[in-house]
Amino acid sequence: MAGALSHIRVLDLSRVLAGPWSGQILADLGAEVIKVERPGSGDDTRAWGPPFLKGADGRDTSEAAYFLSANRNKQSVTVDFTRPEGQKLVRELAAKSDILIENFKVGGLAAYGLDYESLKAINPRLIYCSITGFGQFGPYAKRAGYDFMIQGLGGLMSITGRADQEEGAGPVKVGVALTDILTGLYSSVAMLAALASRDITGKGQHIDMALLDVQVACLANQAMNYLTTGSPPRRLGNAHPNIVPYQDFPTADGDFILTVGNDSQFRKFCEVAGHREWADDPRFSSNKARVAHRAELIPMIRQATVFKTTAEWVSALEEVGVPCGPINDLAAVFADPQVQARGLRVELEHPLAGLVPQVASPLRLSETPVEYRMPPPLLGEHTQDVLQRVLGLAAEQVDALRKAEVI
Repeated sequence: MAGALSHIRVLDLSRVLAGPWSGQILADLGAEVIKVERPGSGDDTRAWGPPFLKGADGRDTSEAAYFLSANRNKQSVTVDFTRPEGQKLVRELAAKSDILIENFKVGGLAAYGLDYESLKAINPRLIYCSITGFGQFGPYAKRAGYDFMIQGLGGLMSITGRADQEEGAGPVKVGVALTDILTGLYSSVAMLAALASRDITGKGQHIDMALLDVQVACLANQAMNYLTTGSPPRRLGNAHPNIVPYQDFPTADGDFILTVGNDSQFRKFCEVAGHREWADDPRFSSNKARVAHRAELIPMIRQATVFKTTAEWVSALEEVGVPCGPINDLAAVFADPQVQARGLRVELEHPLAGLVPQVASPLRLSETPVEYRMPPPLLGEHTQDVLQRVLGLAAEQVDALRKAEVI
């Protein structure tokens, strides 16, 4: 079966994570994604290591794990579009593409004739997705934007980390570049919406994606907690601002997470914990009351949970339908039977390493499933093929461009 987007060609001029992540999503869904990179160095993340992929001899290859996380199912074409000949190649590729993804600074591509207005003139059906830190307008539009900075500026770090009165208090960033990932996801949604619109109107459009916009939008209930009260939410460590108990607790051999979502689940937890009286205590009988009396209830629960192991708590609570779970490191994650049953680790053939591991796409479509067609490409691996197949250049023309260091 062909992928859902097998009729779509994407020109990916983006680097690092947000843009490549969205391009990989489209590629997983079947789109032909042509990744345009700088000759000689390519995407910045190719050098963001260690770790690097190991070859059959156990030595590091040139492929950084970071790059491998966001670029499968793509073809790599190296073009120096600071030169007129390179600009011409990219324009010709854009003329034959449905979508273009870029994450240069605002106005950065206009000097090369690769901005939206220039490419719209030669391909009115083109969907052009620009990803920047702050968007195409506003007082910060010209600034560079990076995930870590946006997590701080956009409020996420103000609600992430231990509470002020606890040891180790202070703002903490999320352990992955979450704002980049979320921007990649939102960008994919926007591009698919633009494709649907184009089916009706026949016209492409410009998509203006900003990391800051996405970060603020994804504050979700925390943003509404502020907007409805005027009081900025505070850091609560692993606790939840609106639900109690909903956090980590110590056990006899480590820690586990307890996520009580309603009063019925709380009563069941109390029974398993040997403290039925908690569920009838007016201070704790409703979630509203438990949030108000958080400081009294949480120490009581912590004193009770240390008498069983994590496995014992998980087993006992799962049996009565109370959501809970361990705190796994990544070795435990990929050894977990559910993760294995869902096939969340896949391997693809790789020209340097034999095989390259990948994290599977979470998208499960019954009629047009995700396909793992190609490993993340070597730098410039597909330059010759794409220029000949897509643009119809003769081998001699490609060789001339290579000798001139345009590609």
